Amino acid sequence: MGLVHIIGGGLAGSEAAWQAAQAGASVVLHEMRPLRMTEAHQTGGLAELVCSNSLRSDDWENNAVGLLHEEMRRAGSLIMAAADASKVPAGGALAVDREAFSHNIESQIRAHSRIRIESGEVIAPPAEWDNVVIATGPLTSAALSQTIRALTGEESLAFFDAIAPIVERDFIDMNVAWLQSRYDKQGPGGGTADYINCPMTQEQYRGFVAALLSGEKTEFHDWEKSTPYFEGCLPIEVMAARGLDTLRFGPMKPVGLRNPMTGQRPHAVVQLRQDNALGTLWNMVGFQTKLKHGEQVRIFRTIPALENARFARLGGIHRNTFLNSPRLLDPELRLKANPNWRFAGQITGVEGYVESAAIGLLTGRFAAAQAHGMPAASPPPVTALGALLAHITTGADAKTFQPMNVNYGLFPPLAGVERGRDKKKAMAQRALAALEEWLGHRAAAE
Repeated sequence: MGLVHIIGGGLAGSEAAWQAAQAGASVVLHEMRPLRMTEAHQTGGLAELVCSNSLRSDDWENNAVGLLHEEMRRAGSLIMAAADASKVPAGGALAVDREAFSHNIESQIRAHSRIRIESGEVIAPPAEWDNVVIATGPLTSAALSQTIRALTGEESLAFFDAIAPIVERDFIDMNVAWLQSRYDKQGPGGGTADYINCPMTQEQYRGFVAALLSGEKTEFHDWEKSTPYFEGCLPIEVMAARGLDTLRFGPMKPVGLRNPMTGQRPHAVVQLRQDNALGTLWNMVGFQTKLKHGEQVRIFRTIPALENARFARLGGIHRNTFLNSPRLLDPELRLKANPNWRFAGQITGVEGYVESAAIGLLTGRFAAAQAHGMPAASPPPVTALGALLAHITTGADAKTFQPMNVNYGLFPPLAGVERGRDKKKAMAQRALAALEEWLGHRAAAE
């Protein structure tokens, strides 16, 4: 039985390595960091979270990503186990302490008897590697990208993704801000006050929007200027340019919140979400930005309660790349031009940490089946795992393919149930029943 070579130690690559090894395959996990860093990563650790510390909603009965969480847990996901072990308060969302999360994953990967980690960049997988998973994510190196382009005969698509700033808790003015989750929603830890809310009056809000629009932005290279943004992670100044009230209906919406100092709902709110277990660092929710660093400090300190803010990390921007997967990959995530190569994670055209890890979970299982000389069993399309897989391999129009988060629009219709929560709950129950059957069949086959 040959080795499974996995290139990339992010969430997808770590999950793929774990799943393949747990299924009995021998794995070599190749990670170029810290010998060669990317534009966005700050450490050489496996599964480093770059953009946000949130894995989004954990409500499996009412939210598609929460359902994906639950399916991955039941499938033995390393990423979800690490997230549960390192979670921090975030209302109904699952947010994690970044360092604890990465350390948990790396320690388990290194301790696994069937996984070996090799440091260094892989520019082109050698011909003798007959079972390869490429999980290099949206920051695939230029050299490996060129290898892929040479084989596929076409350019990968690309878009920009932006990073939100992180502020230090001690420098937030709690005489102005207050703790509350939207609608007082209870999180996994039982709390209803998991966000710090910084209120704005109408005058303050309008001044803030004007500052965003006039602030000096990062300049792009000529070859970058035609690259679109992903709609689910727009820079805040790009949202502001779409209309005066765009932010008030987006990341700065005040609905479900009431300022205890005035008894009123503010005109707009900047929310901060806990970023580490100690509660010393807080992420500015939805504040991805391409403003220059000096402008970020100047403009964000005009936010009430952040006048004296210290920033542990300022926002940034990086270019993401992804494949035209419906055209290039088969239903087992193999490259049609070279079936010895599979792809996993964001490079396949899924968006979000959870979705990236989910595709890694599937790819690791597919690679293990190949190593054992067995057919790969795909999850049913009524599951969140199966719906994502179907979307990126068979369900999307190759001419208009764009990155997508998991959502119920990707699932096969469910007849006889009206819209709303009842329908979502019924779809979730259908998904978990089908998942258990799929997992049971896989266990019997193994």
